[in-house]
Amino acid sequence: MAKAVVTVIGKDKPGIIAGVSRTLAEHDINILDVSQTIMSDIFTMSMLVNLEKLDEEFNKLQNDLNHLGKKLNVEIHTQREEIFDAMSRI
Repeated sequence: MAKAVVTVIGKDKPGIIAGVSRTLAEHDINILDVSQTIMSDIFTMSMLVNLEKLDEEFNKLQNDLNHLGKKLNVEIHTQREEIFDAMSRI
């Protein structure tokens, strides 16, 4: 299964989870696991997502999430699972 990790960090405000989830759904991406917390007034979230049904290039997904991050004034990073696997072998 092709997976990726999506991380979000920024000042807490309504709509962050909704916006990220909506963008993933528009790309036909299923959320496998999610963890979120608010530390003081800083929102942090990590998602493990399934990329198997990604009908577009991965870069398009990254661009759409980056655009959303700018709109919401948060940082959104998306990395394929293979990156984490490769780092653990070093």
